[in-house]
Amino acid sequence: MAGPMGTMIVTGASRGIGAATALLAGARGYAVAVNYRAERAQADAVVDRIRTAGGRALAIAGDVADESVVMNLFATAERALGPISALVNNAGITGPFGLIETLTAETVERVLAVNVKGSMICAREAVRRMSTRNGGAGGAIVNLSSKAAVLGSPNSWLQYAASKGAIESFTRGLAYEVAPFGIRVNAVQPGLIDTEIHASGGGAQRLADALPSVPMGRIGTAEEVAEAILWLLSPAASYITAATLPVSGGR
Repeated sequence: MAGPMGTMIVTGASRGIGAATALLAGARGYAVAVNYRAERAQADAVVDRIRTAGGRALAIAGDVADESVVMNLFATAERALGPISALVNNAGITGPFGLIETLTAETVERVLAVNVKGSMICAREAVRRMSTRNGGAGGAIVNLSSKAAVLGSPNSWLQYAASKGAIESFTRGLAYEVAPFGIRVNAVQPGLIDTEIHASGGGAQRLADALPSVPMGRIGTAEEVAEAILWLLSPAASYITAATLPVSGGR
């Protein structure tokens, strides 16, 4: 049986913004499917924290770049936790830090496969289940964009910025397409957030270097992004769709 808010799937939820979102979702009454690719111990720890607090959660392994894996993720979550009411497309990678001269086709293909194809196929599976046209009860989707979509990430992660630009276009188009069928689709656009993604992509110094560009004068937290995501998914945002919400300290 799903939680009182239904079942939420959070992709890439073993750490960072995904983990913070899963934990907050559990606290807000969702049953949570905690998707992860490789970090099983961290995903299990998120699930344990949700269950210890009285919630329901399940860790489900799988790379969202693989369509068959995505289909299994949704089928498993629905079977174990109940009807899907929310999707957070959080799984994403930057690829290596560097200039365009060092960019490989393999990097471009992998970043687009995870960040864009993965999000689109996950959204497809969510819509198939949530759409009132298909007998569903409606629901909401939040896609993870980035300020990189606007700023372009020169000298660092052009491929990542381009993928997030695609996510913003996809968010708008999907929102228009499914609005008549009870589904809202929005995006959040995190700025400089204290997560492991910078170091894992080779840009460990990036947060400190970019801090002067943040009007609020500090780095954001994963929990602050999670609050924005949960708000967009909630009834408090019932008349909001096709929006991209910056969570960036004014950057």
